[in-house]
Amino acid sequence: MKLFACTVCGAPLQFEDAACPSCNARLGFLPHERRLVSVRLADEGWTPVGDAGEAAGRYRFCANAAYGACTWLVPESADPDASRFCTACRHNRTIPDLTQETNLARWRKLEAAKKRLFYTLMSLDLPLTMRPDDPAGLAFDFLADPPATGAPGVVTGHAEGLVTIAIAEADDSEREARRSAMGEPYRTLLGHLRHEVGHYYWTKLVEEPNALDGFRTLFGDERTDYGAALQRHYSEGPPPDWAERHVSAYATAHPWEDWAETFAHYLHMVDTLETASAFGLRLRPRASGGETLAEDLSTTVAFDPHREAGLGRLVEAWGPLTFAVNALNRSMGQSDLYPFTLAPAAVEKLGFVHARVRAVGAGPGAAAGSLG
Repeated sequence: MKLFACTVCGAPLQFEDAACPSCNARLGFLPHERRLVSVRLADEGWTPVGDAGEAAGRYRFCANAAYGACTWLVPESADPDASRFCTACRHNRTIPDLTQETNLARWRKLEAAKKRLFYTLMSLDLPLTMRPDDPAGLAFDFLADPPATGAPGVVTGHAEGLVTIAIAEADDSEREARRSAMGEPYRTLLGHLRHEVGHYYWTKLVEEPNALDGFRTLFGDERTDYGAALQRHYSEGPPPDWAERHVSAYATAHPWEDWAETFAHYLHMVDTLETASAFGLRLRPRASGGETLAEDLSTTVAFDPHREAGLGRLVEAWGPLTFAVNALNRSMGQSDLYPFTLAPAAVEKLGFVHARVRAVGAGPGAAAGSLG
């Protein structure tokens, strides 16, 4: 994620901010430029101000801004009937009953995570199709569990482009309970979204471009019975040596899950490394005696991970960066921010994901033009 500054007063901003914390200027996100800008209301339209330029055009806010769930802008020239929603919110198929305060609060958290997801997908120039244009286009159902006692709860998952997320996951205590019950070291809303869209992108990056031979060599044969594989995983657990070949224990369940977990992990890396680069992070650690530690713990993150031709530079920076952030977390009495170890076989799979993203991504700026 880039760093943003208020275009009125220069104060630093968070991606999710709706107003500048310093001067209270209204903020809006321009998705095609990946910029968070201050805006002013002029002639019933919102116009970027400050260094964004007064002639930058007029916009309206996504309809979901009325619920405090979106800060993204839509060009005023767009058809208001067809484009009430922004690029990201137009992919929503179902949202929960917002008259319920609990649902509204949870949905806002999910939308914030989804916006970070779309930021990365668009920065990687990955294809994004919607249901009106493609029966298997990317869509989201954000669902609340049924009120009836004993009724089955919503199951988070993916089917033919439709990502279903149980909004109960937005409750921190509920998500932690599920994380503990599932024996997972890491469980976040953003991680869920990245994993589930990984299933969608398997069809776009592997199946449709006919990259199946390379996929099967690394991940295994996806034609293996999926239901039986999951049942075996939940009854027997992962093999004891799973960390030698996979990014997570769940990745061992089936080749499709291995791909989705690896794809999500790749997005974790890209987004975090862009943030580190935006901060100009340079790591030159020294041990307690003053001696410089091994070179493999030193790095300077000063590159755009969305545009790297190969995975090597990302992996070289990733190890020192995650070692450092884990050390910082422990200093605050927190669990490791990054509770994973990447074995060479897992890195090779990440390299496959990177290569497919680079091959199918349409190039700088192309995704922005295709998203309307």
